[in-house]
Amino acid sequence: MLYHFLYPLSQSVSAFNIFRYITFRAIVAFLIASAISIIWGKAFIKFMKKKQFGQVIREDGPQSHLKKAGTPTMGGVVILGSIGFALLFCGNFLSAPFLVTLFVMISYFALGFRDDYLKVLKGNSDGVSAKGKLVWQFATAIAACWYLYYQGVIDTQLYMPFVKGPVVDLGMFYIVFASIVIVGSSNAVNLTDGLDGLAIGPIITSSVSLALLAYVSGHREISAYLFIPYIDGVGELSILATAIIGAGVGFLWYNSYPAQIFMGDVGSLSLGGTLGTLAVITKNEILFVLIGGVFVVEAVSVILQVGSFKLRGKRIFKMAPIHHHFELKGWPEPKVIVRFWIISIFLALVAIATLKMR
Repeated sequence: MLYHFLYPLSQSVSAFNIFRYITFRAIVAFLIASAISIIWGKAFIKFMKKKQFGQVIREDGPQSHLKKAGTPTMGGVVILGSIGFALLFCGNFLSAPFLVTLFVMISYFALGFRDDYLKVLKGNSDGVSAKGKLVWQFATAIAACWYLYYQGVIDTQLYMPFVKGPVVDLGMFYIVFASIVIVGSSNAVNLTDGLDGLAIGPIITSSVSLALLAYVSGHREISAYLFIPYIDGVGELSILATAIIGAGVGFLWYNSYPAQIFMGDVGSLSLGGTLGTLAVITKNEILFVLIGGVFVVEAVSVILQVGSFKLRGKRIFKMAPIHHHFELKGWPEPKVIVRFWIISIFLALVAIATLKMR
């Protein structure tokens, strides 16, 4: 909101004109979010330890994880708080895409907070029921997508990588499709958050890709040159994305192996939903499968594992999500994490490369 106060001052002091540039505000958002996350993270960890609000470890998971019991959780509060602080300085709160994405982030944050709170309070790993989560997630996603469509921010066209122009008009079914993307992204990130720093790495790389996509989609000349849809005002989302990157980097300061704090559902559900919303508004729903490939593989591994066990009575993997499979194969946890990060970086670069291959 400080942006709305500072930028008008450019009429009398030319130096304040710099706040009109999205690139400048994006850099500032990154710096603020990363600094706040590191500073606040230390105090938050100390507070959680004092209150003995620690992670509850599932007994049916890898036995090596049992030693992590009691590690402070709900680190998503630090991440989202840092993002919010940065956006108060740099965000454009008159932008519809920006406000809708914030709405999804806050709604999923509330859901994740309630889930983590119930887990910590009861001392088990149940939390909010799966049905309750889905109802909350879909209600939020449908409301957001409908508003975006009603306000003319997005249309019902579907775009594909390597293809110039839309490939199909989904009509009103697009609202359902886009909602599935948002909810699926939220839950996929949640499933990925199982090792120290595993989820936040791909969240950062995905945010970098989506920040770039938001910027070029909101720039009339660049979007025309790259044959991607121009979306008015969507460039403001690059500021939100860089705030996620900054907060993620700061959180990784404490979440890297061995983790001093876990993200919790309050972080994974909200950040996953936010990434999905960014993909929908920038019209990169299909490309997001590549950008968030690590999340997709983690989610698919669970689906295949459950489906195979129910149909054949046999498991495909030693344990799902798939990162546990590699752990049980003997890979040290840091090796699993770093290799997944490498894959995420590779996929992000490939996704960005598709901008010139249409």
